[in-house]
Amino acid sequence: MELAYYSDYAVRLVNSEEPARGKDALTSVEAIHGLFGGNEGVARRATDADVTRFRGVRARLRAVFEAADTGNETLAVDLLNSLLLEFPVSPQISGHDYRDDEGRPLWHMHLADHPSNATAGYAAIAAMGLAFHLTEYGVDRLGLCEATPCRNAYLDTSTNRSRRYCSDRCATRANVAAYRARKRLEADRSEKTGLAAESAQRTAANGER
Repeated sequence: MELAYYSDYAVRLVNSEEPARGKDALTSVEAIHGLFGGNEGVARRATDADVTRFRGVRARLRAVFEAADTGNETLAVDLLNSLLLEFPVSPQISGHDYRDDEGRPLWHMHLADHPSNATAGYAAIAAMGLAFHLTEYGVDRLGLCEATPCRNAYLDTSTNRSRRYCSDRCATRANVAAYRARKRLEADRSEKTGLAAESAQRTAANGER
């Protein structure tokens, strides 16, 4: 498993809330289980107390994306470093579930966490994954969706650093909104031009009398 994979943990947690819409999917232990995906071992440790703790980590991770989105690289790194210090992990070489044609393990790096609770385990994985993504691709690869009112977090993996939306759905919605705005502007300009022409005609007609 590539270390970059772990950065998705941060995105999933941040996007469990949509502040602009007043929506929060992180309301139960079952919701926490969903965030872990296939990492069932740590997920099983989740209790009701983790709901509040997860929300606290989520706010801190969103702050990292917000700092990156506004171009404040130093703040983004400082915020992420504070998470790394509080929730450490131990990199280990692993070969589970991966075999070559001869049945030998395909060795890869794995993040081994030693958490006291489910929140600590998830936070450690999310922070380390995000740190690898940031240092490998740059702070500007951490973004917040520009489609109003979405503001979901995303990781830009495009070749030309051009991503602006969290999904194709948001991109389409934003493009449609921009198209309609242009059409309204064109209609307003056309109407003003027509009114100006009519006014000029009336002025000219009055002058000829």
